[in-house]
Amino acid sequence: MLRTILLQQEKANVERLLEPIKGTWREKGVSIVSDGWSGSQRRPLINFIAACETGPMFIKAVNCEDEMKDKYFIANLMKEVIDEVGHEHVVQVITDDAKNCKGAGEIIEGIFPHIYWTPCVVHTLNLSLKNICAAKNVESNMETYQECNWITEVHGDVVQIKNFIVNHSMRLALFNKFVSLKLLTLAETRFTSVIIMLKRFKLIKHGLQAMVISEQWSSYREDDLGKARFAKEKILDDV
Repeated sequence: MLRTILLQQEKANVERLLEPIKGTWREKGVSIVSDGWSGSQRRPLINFIAACETGPMFIKAVNCEDEMKDKYFIANLMKEVIDEVGHEHVVQVITDDAKNCKGAGEIIEGIFPHIYWTPCVVHTLNLSLKNICAAKNVESNMETYQECNWITEVHGDVVQIKNFIVNHSMRLALFNKFVSLKLLTLAETRFTSVIIMLKRFKLIKHGLQAMVISEQWSSYREDDLGKARFAKEKILDDV
């Protein structure tokens, strides 16, 4: 019963709910957005979403296990989705700017001259921030490294202070007494979070300074005095 009649009824209901979104595709067009990720069972997946001004609509996710994810494979998947949506409705396909995705986009542009490949703006900005917040010390990147390496150093100090505070219940309780806002955790693959974390530390700086010069901090006997001294010196440093 659940796998037959009820499932079919629910599918039909979902299709009815999606009709208003699909109806706008003919008038204003639609973008096909694709991205790779891993499922709960760690299988490599590529998902496809149709996005327009009335909202996004999930199309499908493809299990790419044991597949060579080159530009031809990705282009074939894109073409299947474009055919399903209707190529006359599609304005662009959006992916990250990896070499295979860019190549797939060029193939799609060759098949459908009216469809453009567009690199994902968020991914592009993330790569730009990566080059700023984690600049590599290599010859081809020397100018950026010299200009931006201080961000990496400050970020390293902030992470060390954050870990020192949150990894011990008494230190965290003392922090919460002086600061009403929470410390933020970094997302390893999203370099925007570095900027957000540094802004948060700047916002709570006065509270941190009050904490490290308080009697509670001075009377607290920490087994790692070196880290405690480092945290206090960095927090009180106005440079």
